[in-house]
Amino acid sequence: MNRRRAFPALPVLTLLAMLGPVAAGLWGTVLPAFGHLPAAGLTGPSLDPFRELFGWAGLPRAVLLSVTTGVIATSISLAIVMLVTAGWSGTRPFRALERLLSPLLSVPHAAAAFGLAFLIAPSGWLSRIASPGITGWDRPPDLLIVQDSWGLTMTAGLIIKEVPFLLLITLAALSQADAPRSVAISQALGYGRLTGWLKTVFPRVYAQIRPPVYVVLAYAMSVVDVAVILGPNTPPSLSVQIVKLMSDPDLAMRLEGAAGALLQLALVIGALAVWRLGEVIIARLGRRWIMTGRRGRFDPLVAQAALGLGAISALAVLLGLVVLTLWSFAGYWGFPDALPDSFTLKNWMRHGPGTLEALAETGLIAITVATVALILTIGCLEAEYRYGLTFSARTVWLLYLPLLIPQTAFLPGLQTLMLNLGAQDGRFAVMLAHLVFVLPYVFLSLADPFRAWDSRMGVIAAALRASPNGVLWRVRLPMLLRPILTALAVGVAVSVGQYLATLLVGGGRVATLTTEAVALASGGDRRAIGVYGLMQTGAALVPFALALLIPAIVWRNRKGLRHG
Repeated sequence: MNRRRAFPALPVLTLLAMLGPVAAGLWGTVLPAFGHLPAAGLTGPSLDPFRELFGWAGLPRAVLLSVTTGVIATSISLAIVMLVTAGWSGTRPFRALERLLSPLLSVPHAAAAFGLAFLIAPSGWLSRIASPGITGWDRPPDLLIVQDSWGLTMTAGLIIKEVPFLLLITLAALSQADAPRSVAISQALGYGRLTGWLKTVFPRVYAQIRPPVYVVLAYAMSVVDVAVILGPNTPPSLSVQIVKLMSDPDLAMRLEGAAGALLQLALVIGALAVWRLGEVIIARLGRRWIMTGRRGRFDPLVAQAALGLGAISALAVLLGLVVLTLWSFAGYWGFPDALPDSFTLKNWMRHGPGTLEALAETGLIAITVATVALILTIGCLEAEYRYGLTFSARTVWLLYLPLLIPQTAFLPGLQTLMLNLGAQDGRFAVMLAHLVFVLPYVFLSLADPFRAWDSRMGVIAAALRASPNGVLWRVRLPMLLRPILTALAVGVAVSVGQYLATLLVGGGRVATLTTEAVALASGGDRRAIGVYGLMQTGAALVPFALALLIPAIVWRNRKGLRHG
């Protein structure tokens, strides 16, 4: 293809790579949901899959669990982030939270869930530290904390991972909200810091972070790996039940699984509609609250409570990593000892070959997918720059669309479609599925730095007879080295954390660190889980470290280029 024609075609190709598998997967879900699955010798249409699904006694509980955990986790996470930002932005404690963002974001959901379970379980680290001195326990109490029937621990596991994500998005939105001046004016009028921020800045910030909030809601309602580790089993959440049905050796069970996937999609759409209605109601109530002129008498108390919750959220992830590390090196560790009797490398030696094999598979998939996503993203942004293309609000929503549709709604269909095409169970199919989720994050990570690049540099280079491609390769990309590497690291981290896409599309034959770690959840071998959890975290964290280190080395003699 002519190079001049290649760049304008890249945005179309990128949208096709993101939305094509989603559309194909939804089509592959709709057909079996109505009884049409030629691979199993079944032809529709039929409503029998829905009859069998609605005949399952655990369905009401599973639906309630999916909805409540999703809505509660999203609401609490958003409240914590908004109140912490309102009460503490620009202060030393807030800067400390900002510095923790990269390590907190790089911890995969599964590793964070395992760490939380090892912390708060009856035989967990917190219980061991407090026993027997404070609690009087000389054996683990008979309490159902992890995998409780109400999904409270699962909700907590989602909150500790969504708070850093929403905080990162909020920080990006703050730069366009002119928050300091608004807060200064409101404080000059006698408003408290927190109340002034909520009344003057929050509406503008929320308008920008609405799509990511919707993504969090859709994800929390349909998450699988966290639900397997921290959620109840009898019955499980609807998403876990769908995966069980789709993994059944009896192909006919996939019909009921597909019907469940459509029900999950309807639940998410309904929850998003209710959330939108809630936004309208809160906006009206907010306007009345603003008109009252209340200055915020309880601001210091609310700000302290929000900071405490934010700190607990961050500590839960970090202490979870500490206890995973302890278990990975633990010899004999009886209850209620706070530390193991001895530390040993035997756990790493025992699981070393398996983890290295899974690490190689994880790395190959993640690096390939993230690189392809980065190339497509740079192509799209360069086409936007050269040809004056503009991304409307609809285009932005298209970027978020693959993240808004529950994975359980289209991945089973994609699996069924590939089964019919005879292309299932392959690494390439897994990469294709990962690309759907990696591309939006890479694009959103790189778009702002790429667009903010000073175009006068390009004009100067062109005046020196540099071609458009020369400006791109010899001026723009080197200057944007750090944001490019950061976007690549984000893509790798997203791919490393993919569980359902790897499990379903890979047919259980593509073993990554995440699938192996979640598979260990039913066995309860804490030492093995510690090894796999740390390896998984390392695989996601190392690219972020390299994104900081490489620009510092490459541009060690050019201080102005170190920060992109």
